[in-house]
Amino acid sequence: METFQAHSQNNNGKEQLLADHLRNVANLARNFASRLTAPDLGYWAGFWHDLGKFHPEFQAYLRGEAGRRGPNHSTAGALLATRFFEPLAFLITGHHGGLPDRAELKNRLKDKVQNDRYITALQNARQVIPDLEPERFPGQYLPAFLQEGEDKTLKSRLELFLRLLYSALTDADFLDTERHFQPRLATQRESEVKLAKLWSMLDADQQRLMAKCSGYVNQIRQEIYHHCYVKAGLLPGFFSLTVPTGGGKTRSGMAFALRHALRYAKQRVIVAIPYTSIIEQTADVYRGIFGADCVLEHHSTVSPPADPENPSPEELWARLASENWNAPLIVTTTVQLFESLFANNSSSCRKLHNIAGSVIILDEVQTLPVNLLEPILDVLKQLVQFYGVSVVLCSATQPALEDSPFLSGLPDVREIIPEPQKYFNMLNRVAYQLSPTSEEWTWEQVAGVLQQSPQGMAVVNTKQDALALLKALDDPEALHLSTLLCGAHRRQVLQEIRRRLQNGQPCRLVATQVVEAGVDLDFPLVLRALGPLDRIVQAAGRCNREGRLQVGRVIIFKPAEGHLPPGSYKTGTEIAAILLNSRADLNDITLYRTYFQRLYQSSTLDAKNIQASRYSFNYPEVAQKFQMIEQRVTPLVVRYHSGPGDTLVDELLNQIQYQRFNRNLLRQLQSYIVNVQSYAITSLQKEGLAHEISPGLYEWLGSYDEVLGLVTTARDPSELVF
Repeated sequence: METFQAHSQNNNGKEQLLADHLRNVANLARNFASRLTAPDLGYWAGFWHDLGKFHPEFQAYLRGEAGRRGPNHSTAGALLATRFFEPLAFLITGHHGGLPDRAELKNRLKDKVQNDRYITALQNARQVIPDLEPERFPGQYLPAFLQEGEDKTLKSRLELFLRLLYSALTDADFLDTERHFQPRLATQRESEVKLAKLWSMLDADQQRLMAKCSGYVNQIRQEIYHHCYVKAGLLPGFFSLTVPTGGGKTRSGMAFALRHALRYAKQRVIVAIPYTSIIEQTADVYRGIFGADCVLEHHSTVSPPADPENPSPEELWARLASENWNAPLIVTTTVQLFESLFANNSSSCRKLHNIAGSVIILDEVQTLPVNLLEPILDVLKQLVQFYGVSVVLCSATQPALEDSPFLSGLPDVREIIPEPQKYFNMLNRVAYQLSPTSEEWTWEQVAGVLQQSPQGMAVVNTKQDALALLKALDDPEALHLSTLLCGAHRRQVLQEIRRRLQNGQPCRLVATQVVEAGVDLDFPLVLRALGPLDRIVQAAGRCNREGRLQVGRVIIFKPAEGHLPPGSYKTGTEIAAILLNSRADLNDITLYRTYFQRLYQSSTLDAKNIQASRYSFNYPEVAQKFQMIEQRVTPLVVRYHSGPGDTLVDELLNQIQYQRFNRNLLRQLQSYIVNVQSYAITSLQKEGLAHEISPGLYEWLGSYDEVLGLVTTARDPSELVF
């Protein structure tokens, strides 16, 4: 009997039989899909995914006899799937190229050439694999929640289910292929760390911390931690963790998640954070508790290996685990989490089956984009209802995400902290000064107030406003934080701010919203331009954070020449102005429910009509529409040097000229990138301000200031920099 190969020879000269590959992938996919209550569907998707390789032309390709690209090998399995359970055709067709559009899939399956290939491949497959087809239709194994319900509800459920099942198939295929070509990597994927060990480390570290820390604030933090410990036994579902800034929610939320995961046999804890500017800070806290080899940090600016050609075992594990999130503790971005849940390509979707049976902590949940809220909440509800996920909504300003007349919200959200208002009262460390919104302040007036205090921070709404205030302040020692600065520069500025504050030196900072959520700063005075209500409170969280003063001052002002980002930011500012004019109490947590209810009522919660694309199973369109960062941006590398001896960015740019550009090099450059609006690139090149160093990556040739960052005199920075 003729032998059929799955892949070309590996480095040891070994081939893998196609039948062995299909059975291996089928069994792995069955195991992964059991978390989706669909093991048999996973099995048959895996068993059929590469049937096209039984065609003689593909075998000739593997032997090096036919071109550089192999012929189509996914349609044969998809055609067989349509005879038994048609939705599996989505997975099989897209296991390399991505989940297709339903209409496109139907046309592809009608192609006569592919039908002829299918007949030949199937004849050969049956000779080798007697049990190629099931005795019962796989559709009979469809989970119960996909068999009853309204039309749109069932379509939405099936759309997500197929994406998760696709994840199980693609991960199984990747892993078995890896075992053939790189068998040593398979053994390095597994983490020896278990959730029980993580909990014991956290509990021991908390006891050590409380033993050496005293004072009123730490007593409150310990109480909050204890509430999270006790409430972890509640049945899985949705939870809110409403804790004031400085209340220790990073540790307490993790205590709840780990105890809850152990109580209900969850597989992992996933912490999703909205801003890369604070994710490293949070990951550092967890690394300090659990150790570097226990925390998988997965986001675009994660630090690359010190030696990319020779990574340490820990660095190699982190790279491998980030591909499929096979780790007990993952720290990622909200963008990474949700864009993956709406993606259609294999690299983004591969990890999704590992979200099933997890605890997800959504930090600063109020930052979820309003225009994408409807599809986000729909997916979260399904993850909790059908896939064994518990979700913790963390915020000092909880949004109104429950069901309401204007929002198909989350069911039965349970608050972890009893009487959270009590802790807001106890940790009330600032006094708000509310200027009437009819009264407008010039930048000179704002600068005058800031100059009266040796240490103070002003937070404004746009980069253009930040530059205007810096000019009015006219202080050569003033500091600046915004996205005009690259990541390495912002980190350096934050270090300098903390040094000055700790040493009691003069420190005046002008910043945009990049400092608000989670950035650990402690100023005696904060001025905040009128903006969305939750942003105002986040800025206030940087005032008297550690309670060293009897009371800190937060001044809310309306700039006479200020600017506002469009969309929900502007709408939120208008709603905040109405509430503040009525002398609302910013320490009353019920105020934020009112604010968010009005915001959602005034906004389009599925602005791109993503749900309609999901109902029609147009996976590429869903992925294209679901962009949490809306503006199209292009990366510009800036030559920032933290000091006289810092030449790292120069060395990296020189490497690009002498070696092929790769992912490791890009990761190392991430800290030196400023994202620019894509539409501006062509004109920047014509003006001699930008030079393309690799496809889609540019070097900034204009001025880069040690305070202002990227400088261009002829443009509004809001038009140039994202």
